[in-house]
Amino acid sequence: MPEERDARMGLAIVRLTIGAMFVWVFFENLGKGLYTPAGYSGLINYYIQHDHAPAAWKAVMATAASHAAMAAPMQAITEISLGILLVIGLLTRPVAFVAFLYLTSLWVSEWGTAWIWELLVPVLASLSLAVGRAGRTWGVDALLARRWPASLCW
Repeated sequence: MPEERDARMGLAIVRLTIGAMFVWVFFENLGKGLYTPAGYSGLINYYIQHDHAPAAWKAVMATAASHAAMAAPMQAITEISLGILLVIGLLTRPVAFVAFLYLTSLWVSEWGTAWIWELLVPVLASLSLAVGRAGRTWGVDALLARRWPASLCW
């Protein structure tokens, strides 16, 4: 079906775009020093002071900032891993769902400090990738789906 093929290609383009965004953000944050304990805690403390996130979420952010030596490299690993896995289309559904949760946490963290749509669009795009099996077109998941077509991972 041509329409179905077009939809799969559209999701693959979104997958590649969101993956490239994560890779780009990783290198941008690396250059800014945001994966160092001081850079990470400085950014998180800025959000705590200036955003409109719920108090419970600010407590979570404060815990992350106080453990920046561990949280900063974990964020770096998360961002580069999500980016690479989405670009190559490997384990796309669970990776896209993790990206959805991760971007949602960033979106809430930035309430009141950034344009509301800045992260909301990638949040919903990531959820769409998880639902739409976006790795089955132009991705490693297509190869895996031939062997295990019923898997929820791709």
